[in-house]
Amino acid sequence: MMFEVSRGEDGSILLRGRLDAVQAERLADVFARIVTSSTIDFRELDYISSAGLGILFETHKRLADSGGALRLVNLKPHIRELFGIGGFDQIFELE
Repeated sequence: MMFEVSRGEDGSILLRGRLDAVQAERLADVFARIVTSSTIDFRELDYISSAGLGILFETHKRLADSGGALRLVNLKPHIRELFGIGGFDQIFELE
């Protein structure tokens, strides 16, 4: 499955498919436009590479500098485990 980014009806950003290093630049372009606290919905994301994690971290850091945050929701168990192994569960608000 390809990687897609869309806007949910509730305003959240929905990630779908496989976010590998090749697709990370596309995500970076989308996330560069995030200027306020946002919810990122992982319900349809099957895979995230270290490049994707890096973009999430950079976006989080940029938003935190201005009082904002990223809220990550609906992570599949294997992706949540990856966040735990990398210590990202201590950085992001996971639901």
